[in-house]
Amino acid sequence: MRRPLVAGNWKMNGDKKNIATLVAGLLSLKCKADVVVFPPYVYILQVLTGLSGTAVAVGAQNISEYKSGAYTGEISSEMLRDIGCQYCLVGHSERRSLYGENDRQVAKKFHQAQLAGLKPILCLGETLKQREKGKTFDLISAQIDTVLDCAGVNSLSDAIIAYEPVWAIGTGKPATIDQIQLVHQYIREKLGASGVKTRILYGGSVTPANTAELLFQADIDGVLVGGASLDIDTFNEMCQLA
Repeated sequence: MRRPLVAGNWKMNGDKKNIATLVAGLLSLKCKADVVVFPPYVYILQVLTGLSGTAVAVGAQNISEYKSGAYTGEISSEMLRDIGCQYCLVGHSERRSLYGENDRQVAKKFHQAQLAGLKPILCLGETLKQREKGKTFDLISAQIDTVLDCAGVNSLSDAIIAYEPVWAIGTGKPATIDQIQLVHQYIREKLGASGVKTRILYGGSVTPANTAELLFQADIDGVLVGGASLDIDTFNEMCQLA
């Protein structure tokens, strides 16, 4: 049985006071799901300290594709693991669309994270144009294959994947439960026997109103929450629904 996972991506938001409020709100959280939050880099240590001794894990929103070296401004997986991070996001839709990260770069980041002992959450998804052209499954298949080629055939066997339909985020074209489940099912079938333990999350305008229905689906094992994770009461409610 795959244990549900609720991940909160705080993106580039917050200050020390606001972060302290979010951390304080997580201290009393009690739920059956695994929970991880992704603060901005500069607040990771504050969150790690504040959540020390709790079951809530902390991760990074992005990592370097390199282990170390002359890469000014980059942060390696080893550095993040060294300070206590357990998770990291790789290939988030904003990294792909705003910063031009390609499948190969994402695959290298995924591999570096695993080598360092982090648990990478591999984000996959298609744009509206790609969906309208019927390219959804081809695109996701290519994204997965690139990771398997780089990190090895067993790299996704006990990993975490997050499906993010870019076309359904802030476009006025929300994805239906059936559409979401169908893609999750495809991902699991694509992984074959090695995908039995793989946790597949959904990320795309997740709210308390749709969390329970999403998690009722056979192949949806959790949610990757964006803006809603910045409201601690809302986020805690979603964790308790998981």
